[in-house]
Amino acid sequence: LSEDAFKVCRLAATERPFTGIYNDHWEQGNYHCACCDIALFSSGSKFNAGCGWPSFYQAISPNVSYFEDASLAMVRTEIQCSSCQSHLGHVFEDGPAPTGKRYCNNGVCLIFKEK
Repeated sequence: LSEDAFKVCRLAATERPFTGIYNDHWEQGNYHCACCDIALFSSGSKFNAGCGWPSFYQAISPNVSYFEDASLAMVRTEIQCSSCQSHLGHVFEDGPAPTGKRYCNNGVCLIFKEK
C-alpha cells in the first residue's frame, strides 16, 4: 500500500474529497479491496453523489461490515472490508433508490477490475 492508502485503510484516515482516482470513474466492472482483493462494489451501483468520493447505493453482500463510529462529535456508520477489516468509509441514508443508501468510499481503499 502507498503511505496514503495505509493511513486510510489501516488508521481510518480520510482521503481529501475530489482527489481520488475513482471519483469520476465510470467503467464497467467491480471495485475490490486494495488490501485483500475481495470484491466490494459493482460499477452498476455507482452513482455521482457530488460529495467528492466514489459512492455506491449497494455493497456486494456480505463483503462489507458495518460499525458505529462516534468520532468527530457525531454518530455515523463506518464500513469496512469483511475479509481484512480495512476502513473503507461510511454509509449514509441519503442515497438513491432502490436502497436509499450512499456508501461513501475513500478511493485509495479500492482497486477497480474490469468485467
